[in-house]
Amino acid sequence: MPVASVLIFLGLWQLAAISGIWSETFVPPLGKIWDAFVDMSTTHDGVRGYADYYLWEHLYMTLRRVFVGVLIGVTAGVALGVAMGSVPWVRRLLEPWLTFLRALPPLAYFFLLVIWLGIDEAPKITLLALAALPPAAVATTSAVAATPLPLVEAARALGASRRAVLRDVVLPAALPETFTGIRLSVGIAYSSVVAAELFNGVPGIGGVVKDASNYNNTPVVLVGIIAIGLSGLIIDGVLRGVETRVVPWRGKA
Repeated sequence: MPVASVLIFLGLWQLAAISGIWSETFVPPLGKIWDAFVDMSTTHDGVRGYADYYLWEHLYMTLRRVFVGVLIGVTAGVALGVAMGSVPWVRRLLEPWLTFLRALPPLAYFFLLVIWLGIDEAPKITLLALAALPPAAVATTSAVAATPLPLVEAARALGASRRAVLRDVVLPAALPETFTGIRLSVGIAYSSVVAAELFNGVPGIGGVVKDASNYNNTPVVLVGIIAIGLSGLIIDGVLRGVETRVVPWRGKA
């Protein structure tokens, strides 16, 4: 059924493109999108890919930025979540700031990051880290706070220290929801990647999409969107596979 839905969508798109109702600037035919993909992936007429980088090089740079940003954001978010879920006063102190950050669209503070950090890699990675932090922190906080009390009390009755309870009871109980937060963090970071690459984003898929949109180059914009979406699907599938192996007790206990 997923394959059928894709084929139906492509068929409807092609019908809309050849119907003449909309200009090719708005709905280019599939052939032109394919030609844009080939041109971005090869050297043609002496031109190397798009903006002198192949499609895979643009995608690699974007994925590298997302990986570093998500790694920083998720690590900080999980650490904050464990602290906020375990220590009530820490939660009361930090929760308003976390909610404030979660409510901000990444583009709202990106320009401030550019003023502070310049237009190189630092503001891009910082933006992705700040976008990825709240979902991981919120999910981990809720999961840690919801650890079954009888399990904690049983571990303490058996002589477990505070650290052992956290390591052997609280964290395993929180892992399923934490993984959900990590997947949300990756998705939000991906949705922010075009904003992160607004300035000096080439090489990068977001930079390509922004640059091509300046010239109404819709086929290249669509190739960039498809590349981001497909790589996001693959990464989410990998995360689900890791979750299945690391948290085999999800839904069973």
